[in-house]
Amino acid sequence: MGTVPSALKHCLSYQHLLKEQLWIGEPAAPPPAAPHAGQESQASGLPEYIKIVEVGPRDGLQNEKVIVPTDIKIELINRLSKTGLPAIEVTSFVSSKWVPQMADHKEVMRGIERHPGVQYPVLTPNFQGFHSAIAAGATEVSVFGAASESFSKMNINCSIEESIEKFEEVAKSARNMNIPVRGYVSCALGCPYEGNIVPAKVAEVSKRLYSMGCYEISLGDTIGVGTPGSMKRMLEAVMKEIPLSALAVHCHDTYGQALANILTAIQMGVAVVDSSVAGLGGCPYAKGATGNVATEDVIYMLNGLGIDTGVNLYRVMEAGNFICTALNKKTNSKVAQASFNTGTIN
Repeated sequence: MGTVPSALKHCLSYQHLLKEQLWIGEPAAPPPAAPHAGQESQASGLPEYIKIVEVGPRDGLQNEKVIVPTDIKIELINRLSKTGLPAIEVTSFVSSKWVPQMADHKEVMRGIERHPGVQYPVLTPNFQGFHSAIAAGATEVSVFGAASESFSKMNINCSIEESIEKFEEVAKSARNMNIPVRGYVSCALGCPYEGNIVPAKVAEVSKRLYSMGCYEISLGDTIGVGTPGSMKRMLEAVMKEIPLSALAVHCHDTYGQALANILTAIQMGVAVVDSSVAGLGGCPYAKGATGNVATEDVIYMLNGLGIDTGVNLYRVMEAGNFICTALNKKTNSKVAQASFNTGTIN
């Protein structure tokens, strides 16, 4: 064959490196006995296992201006179910008047293929939404509050205190039916209306949600203005009120800080991360908010840290390519962009 040019050697080495990182060819199945989220690696001090909560089908698609066909949503969820992701947020049982993109929530819930070991939570803003979700087959629900009064009024049309009262009603019914409830706290690192949010306020709302029975509290940087510094200060305040094992982070990438913020959180022991395939998302009531951090980019970083997720990155990128093709838009995932550009994915 002759001598292989050095440039070609470099290219081949690069392709090999990418294929190793992308976990190509391996079956997408989580480990049979995955460590509990939060279990620390003795060598690095980082969690051995990070649970990824995929929010693309709900938080990712809710901000799309053109209504996404129901069959496309179902196919996206079915593809994501085959990646090894342990939790996929499917839809939102809100009024179609407020979020028309989620008007087909019942059809989506009834149309998806459910895989063993995968959770399919849905958002429920109130008692009515909760019962509609249960009737459609939901086995886990989420309630979504905020650390900002202004955002709470814009997002769910009530004050923080009023929202807590509604959530308590949902949590009580869910407890009686053995339905797990997850809690969200929006604007944990900043608000589009009020600016900076005091960490103590985030801690206060988080404590209320945890006390009513939410098994996990996801702290959201809704407009993506947080930095590692503000993430650290916020988590320090919340960790005084909530067990570390009950915390998750939900980062948008508006200012390009999402991965740095997630790394800060996991260095502090947080072991649950929300992300969205292809970096889809935004917020209808948060002007300027861009997409969530891309699931592909989070997994690539965690793979590089030697942290187990049980997720096949290659298959996540395939799902991302599917939904971006359907939406006729470019992926926001840097990992997917680089992989497609270098021909690692054909």
